[in-house]
Amino acid sequence: MLPCCAVFLLVLLKLGHAQYEHLGYPPGYPDPEQEHYTAPQLAPDTPRIQLRLAGDKRKHNEGRVEVFYNGEWGTVCDDDFSIHAAQVVCRELGYLEAVSWSPSSKYGKGEGPIWFDNLHCTGKEKTLALCPSNGIGVSDCKHSEDVGVVCSDKRIPGFKFINTLPNHVENLDIQVEDVRIRAILSSYRKRIPVTEGYVEVKDGGKWKQICNTEWTQFNSRVICGMFGFPGERKYNARVYKMFARRRKPTYWDYSVNCTGNEAHLSSCKLGQTTALKSNESCSGGLPVVVSCVPGRAFAPTPMTGFRKAFRQEQPLVRLRGGAIVGEGRVEVLKNGEWGTICDDNWNLLSATVVCRELGFGTAKEALSGGRLGQGMGPVHMNEVECSGFEKSITECFFNKEAVDCSHEEDAAVRCNVPAMGFQERLRLSGGRNPYEGRVEVLMERNGSLVWGTVCSEGWGTMEAMVVCRQLGLGFASNAFQETWYWPGEVSADAVVMSGVRCSGTEMSLSHCLHHGDHLSCSKGGGRNAAGVSCSETAPDLVLNPQVVEQTTYMEDRPMFMLQCAYEENCLSSTSSQVPANSYRRLLRFSSQIHNNGQSDFRPKAGRHSWVWHDCHRHYHSMEVFTIYDLFSLNGTKVAEGHKASFCLEDSECDEGIEKRYECANFGEQGITVGCWDTYRHDIDCQWIDITELKPGDYIFQININPNYEVPESDYSNNIMKCRCRYDGHRVWMYSCHNGGSLSTETEQTFPGLLNNQVTHR
Repeated sequence: MLPCCAVFLLVLLKLGHAQYEHLGYPPGYPDPEQEHYTAPQLAPDTPRIQLRLAGDKRKHNEGRVEVFYNGEWGTVCDDDFSIHAAQVVCRELGYLEAVSWSPSSKYGKGEGPIWFDNLHCTGKEKTLALCPSNGIGVSDCKHSEDVGVVCSDKRIPGFKFINTLPNHVENLDIQVEDVRIRAILSSYRKRIPVTEGYVEVKDGGKWKQICNTEWTQFNSRVICGMFGFPGERKYNARVYKMFARRRKPTYWDYSVNCTGNEAHLSSCKLGQTTALKSNESCSGGLPVVVSCVPGRAFAPTPMTGFRKAFRQEQPLVRLRGGAIVGEGRVEVLKNGEWGTICDDNWNLLSATVVCRELGFGTAKEALSGGRLGQGMGPVHMNEVECSGFEKSITECFFNKEAVDCSHEEDAAVRCNVPAMGFQERLRLSGGRNPYEGRVEVLMERNGSLVWGTVCSEGWGTMEAMVVCRQLGLGFASNAFQETWYWPGEVSADAVVMSGVRCSGTEMSLSHCLHHGDHLSCSKGGGRNAAGVSCSETAPDLVLNPQVVEQTTYMEDRPMFMLQCAYEENCLSSTSSQVPANSYRRLLRFSSQIHNNGQSDFRPKAGRHSWVWHDCHRHYHSMEVFTIYDLFSLNGTKVAEGHKASFCLEDSECDEGIEKRYECANFGEQGITVGCWDTYRHDIDCQWIDITELKPGDYIFQININPNYEVPESDYSNNIMKCRCRYDGHRVWMYSCHNGGSLSTETEQTFPGLLNNQVTHR
């Protein structure tokens, strides 16, 4: 029996690891062992080819497969193509493996001959030329059948580029294992991020410098972009000349030829073979140095001196709904209103313009299909085409007509951002998988760096969001104030950080407010320390402002018909002192709450703690789901806001999406992605009691998920505001809009809009 049990447990363990393998392994979890690269030994009669990925890319490691043979670039037909053939292509290009492949010219139609058709690869071939096919150049395909592949992000360790076509170097793309900027001067070695130093490529497992004799500013622009910097600048060449004399550089065999709009070095062309002298120093040159300009968010701020007073201009572009800094749905400002970009023709070039405009580097990925959540409001731009050198996405050519576009096609980006080293000062310990655990931070105590825990007093969703962002693990899915079920490192049980309060936008937990050296934590660390679980996706609740505007009305209702609502505190406090035959004046409206995120919105509370509500005749899963308020124009609350608890269900869904949640019969509660929950105006408590309100102009506000009980990808759109006019007999609701949907200038026409957006803890 024992051997059988052992085998069974081993199988279970492997399945457990496999469940999270696609997510990768954060720091602290060792990567699986990988094989080392060995250069292929090809028979003399094997056709010599070179490959590249071209076309309308959305990542640098994907594209149309193009083959260079007989002095000409051509394509590969999708007939009989398989993941095994894609594997051969990716490995020949130096990537660890193929992720997927696409038929029917997904990356656009190529030009020239179709070199391969009916490929039958096993996946083990050293070059595509060794796969059985109709023969090179024998094909009955059209370019509408050009095949494309997506390769893994990881490169083969020890990969070495071998040029089998020395007479055609200028036609080949750069293929190296890795690239880095190595700080040389002592003043830059201590700086984070590294902005200046030698450009080095890793080829054949060894780091090598590049000769600068043919280096251009365009090359520097691409390198800086790859490392998260929007631009490059001049540097002091004399210092580096002295350094190169003292230490003999090891040069790479080739020069680099970029046009300046590439998102990654792998899209640049190889320059000519470097003329090396016998002492391995490039003829009349030095190692390439770049000096990059960081964006405002990453620039080291000077501690002395005065900055000239200036009024920061309203940005024309922003990112929304992303888990980490430098990613999100692209939104542009037009006529005072924020809107989205349709993903038709959306590619790396256009995405890179957005990234640089926002102070990041080049684009790591151009995402389509509302991958980072759907926006609200208009679709401002469609079929965007950029050269890559524009200062703003608004300068690119685009189609103003977006008739066929919906928010399901919202474009998004992931930008290259500088390596700030934040991940190295934080870890999750004791969890069942790399995406959960007790939070442990590296802090300085008594002159040395020690790992310790975070006090869980006041620990909530916002703090957990910052932890998950800092570790690059997406959004928070839960914040825990007890972690006895996650035994972390015993040596790290002591509390080293307390009083943590985050706004949710910080890049690192150390940027949040905290007690510093003056620790105060009555609960102690260990089993009571703070913990988190993270998720790659999150919901995003947005209220439909048009529905509020269209359904608002006033009703006078007698107290004897409001007994149930009175017991549930849905009326103002003065209602307890009035006779049963008196009337209450109610401002009624409907709430239609959409889930535009990437995962379902589920209540935090388990069904064992749901509360039965007699008024609505069902269980409520969230004690405070929305707050309804009425403010005067100076931001003072004038009508007692009702903290509404809800039963969450799918009232309606977009076409093709099935309802998953309903309140009846103690059913599962939540709001599915692409669905909405409607609380009709005629339901009890769906109102504000305005009996004592004087005639005048007011601001009406609804706040969804106000206590941040459930994590969302974007809280800025959870508040909806309207202008409200009441003359004592009638009420008008107008200019309803969600938070962050209008320009700063327009929002400032709503008095009290900013000063009453308090954090509810």
